[in-house]
Order: sequence, then C-alpha cells, then structure tokens
Amino acid sequence: MDILEFVLQVVLGITSVLLTLLILLHKGRGGGLSDMFGGGMSSAVGSSGLAERNLNRFTVVLALVWFVAIVALGLITKFEVI
Repeated sequence: MDILEFVLQVVLGITSVLLTLLILLHKGRGGGLSDMFGGGMSSAVGSSGLAERNLNRFTVVLALVWFVAIVALGLITKFEVI
C-alpha cells in the first residue's frame, strides 16, 4: 500500500503543477496573466478555436485525474491499518 500511496502523491504533485500552468494559459477576459503569453494579441489577430478547445479538453482531463488522485489518497488514508 505504501507504493500506491507514493505513486498517487507523485501524480497529485505533477498534476497540480500542470493544472496550474494550463489554467494560466487560458484566454483571459482582459489584462491578466494570460496576456503575458500572447493572450492579449489573439483578440486582434483572431484566435484559433481548435487550440482553445484542445486546451479546455486537456484541462478537464487533467482536473479529473487530479480529483481521482485526491479521492484515492483520502480513501487510502481513511482505511489505512496501523
């Protein structure tokens, strides 16, 4: 059980960092952190709808993995035998 808990903690750490980065890459609604990555210029040039949809999909899938890792770690902790 210790190996599974370690793997879930690593997955949780990696997905937390990646989820933060993906959320920051989303198109902003006016001067925010996404403008640092070119989000402000995309409204004048025209943004790619496909890229935004793929970013949304990756974010949702990663959020689900993050959620499952948290629930699994909680269940392991709750039912852990000393």
